[in-house]
Amino acid sequence: MGGHGRPQPHRPVHPAVGRGRPRPADRRPDDGHQPPLRRRTGQGRGTRPPRPHTRVREHGRNHPAPDSEGRTSVNHENDTTVDPAAEIRDLRVEIDGRAIVDGVSLRARPGKITALVGASGSGKSTTGLALLGEYPPGARVTGDVRLAADGLVGYIPQHPAAVLNPARRITALLTDIARPQVRHLPRDRRRGAARERVLHALAEAQLADAEPLLRRYPHQLSGGQQQRVVLAQALLLGARVIVADEPTTGQDALTKSRIVDQLAAVAARGIAVVLLSHDLDVVRALADDVHVMRAGRVVESGPVHRVWLAPRHAWTRELLREQPEFAQQVTSADTERPILRVRDLTARHRDGARGTTVVVRTPELDLHPGECLAVVGRSGSGKTTLARCLAGLHRDHDGQVLLDDIPLPRSLRNRTRAHLAAVQYVFQDARAAFDEHRPVLDQVARTAVRLRGTDDRAAETEALTTLSVLGLPEDLVRRRPGRLSGGELQRAALARALLAQPRVLICDEITSGLDTVTRRGILDTLTALVRDRGNLSLVLITHDLDTAALAHRIAVLDAGELVEQGPAQRILTEPRHPFTSSLVKCTPLWRASDPVTEGSVRENWIP
Repeated sequence: MGGHGRPQPHRPVHPAVGRGRPRPADRRPDDGHQPPLRRRTGQGRGTRPPRPHTRVREHGRNHPAPDSEGRTSVNHENDTTVDPAAEIRDLRVEIDGRAIVDGVSLRARPGKITALVGASGSGKSTTGLALLGEYPPGARVTGDVRLAADGLVGYIPQHPAAVLNPARRITALLTDIARPQVRHLPRDRRRGAARERVLHALAEAQLADAEPLLRRYPHQLSGGQQQRVVLAQALLLGARVIVADEPTTGQDALTKSRIVDQLAAVAARGIAVVLLSHDLDVVRALADDVHVMRAGRVVESGPVHRVWLAPRHAWTRELLREQPEFAQQVTSADTERPILRVRDLTARHRDGARGTTVVVRTPELDLHPGECLAVVGRSGSGKTTLARCLAGLHRDHDGQVLLDDIPLPRSLRNRTRAHLAAVQYVFQDARAAFDEHRPVLDQVARTAVRLRGTDDRAAETEALTTLSVLGLPEDLVRRRPGRLSGGELQRAALARALLAQPRVLICDEITSGLDTVTRRGILDTLTALVRDRGNLSLVLITHDLDTAALAHRIAVLDAGELVEQGPAQRILTEPRHPFTSSLVKCTPLWRASDPVTEGSVRENWIP
């Protein structure tokens, strides 16, 4: 085991490479059973999570021979004899004396999918990043992280926007990876070959019609599209181990089922996949082995069929039991005059020299006081663009957005403080919405000071109360954003918006990155807010029809067009538009008659 670690300064990193160089390998004697492993001891260097591009480390050359198309396949009859592609032994990561990962061990085998599940903040992401030698700043690390000498390690982060350079178009981000792979070709064939590789990787990442997207910048893509671009990066790199951190976050049901198929195909080529996910349906469909984490510890592990059928730990049973069920519909007060109205809205994205592309058309949409309106559709259908138009974050649009029948300025910069307080936006990527250099509490309290004129002391007290209601204790929120998990930051972002005392709250996929227990708590909180605050209305942007069932009304977008709207109960049970019908039908379900048995798990997924 490694000795006690000590905090190390952060090292700068070039956007296109991994952080620093791997340490010299400590080789074990080759006894015929264990291949050479590169050992990364507990004397780890505290670093920030990886930023641009998929993180890659080279670790030698001992993987199965590729076939004629460059693919490999692994078919092991006895899993206990398979040498791991990556292994973690007794990993402990401490920050300021608090263990965020405590004694975690796991083995990622070639051709197998190993899942880590648990509540937000349980240590899943920290454990996954350890395979890349990445730890939080100032972390003290003990234990062993060993990587087999068989290729590259890729990382697909939970928040894709954080690793996509906002100043470069998608085509440039991907071509940078593909270009070195075609240098053996004649010069006149390299550009075409690189583009072919890029398009092929995007197709494998379920972006088959990617040509129009290549000219866009990352902020012009939906969260789901950004996620698939990052997945394409990992596929382009040919990683032998892939750490997938919430890869289905923000994806609609149909796209999610395709990603399930894609990750299963990745594993079938002999790649070890470490899946960090709160989505229990996806874990059940994909994983061979599952490790259940709570407060930094693995409380239960084993084959997924055993854990699902006979969970032994109380937390595992609670996690599996907390599947959201929205049987009750709240009553809408849509007889009142709308608080927010959309009329003849047409939004566009600028595609460089090619001009503009229309991405949303909404002839008419109303939001009433005390109402929850869910906007649903596939990833890339224009949901987020519509929400950004309402909030003044997307000004390239025609038509009007009216608050109390008064047109709102298109740009956020031209709106008054009263307008800013009245319409608040909670982003899907909460981490990107916080200043990483200031404590979370200060940033949450600042909203009440800036938009409502509250004094500093009263604002801090109000912020602490709101954060506590959302399950965030004082000692946690006095830290900087980098010390909080994605789910914890999402709740902090919601608290910050609530301190403005908004009349319209826009929540953009805010539950897509949360575990089932935390997700249910957030949705219960939102339901209570709409019910108890008569002057608060909610716009819920979501791909999840279970979440949309909370709403009074649902608006359905398809390819930027508003194709249907109406009461939630009617939309979900008697859809009138063909696309809405297909959306309802493709929601992933499990056959109640199909038991979870070893060897048949992945066949139980129903797209």
